[in-house]
Amino acid sequence: MPPESARYVRDMLDAVQTIELHVLGKTGDDYRQLRWLRDAVTWNFCVIGEALSQLLKIEETTGRRITESHKIVGLRNQLIHGYGVIDHDITWKIVAEKLPILHRELEELLAT
Repeated sequence: MPPESARYVRDMLDAVQTIELHVLGKTGDDYRQLRWLRDAVTWNFCVIGEALSQLLKIEETTGRRITESHKIVGLRNQLIHGYGVIDHDITWKIVAEKLPILHRELEELLAT
């Protein structure tokens, strides 16, 4: 993988790990109640989406190896442009169900 592409993948992995660190031991109720937690998760999802968007521009084949890459970029866009109508339950569900898949896929990409 070219160095610039690897940098975007590492940036995404770092953001995933940061989210995981922040939500460790937390519940959906914690997420809805703690603004700092929502802010931390939201920011890191924005980083993930932007890094993936940039990766898709320079190396689409690698970016498409990430499951639901278009939805990840779409989440970033929703968080940035539709911040006033974010459904915290949906975001928490993404953290719980989709983030582990993304984490594994990013590690696999970096290992190749």
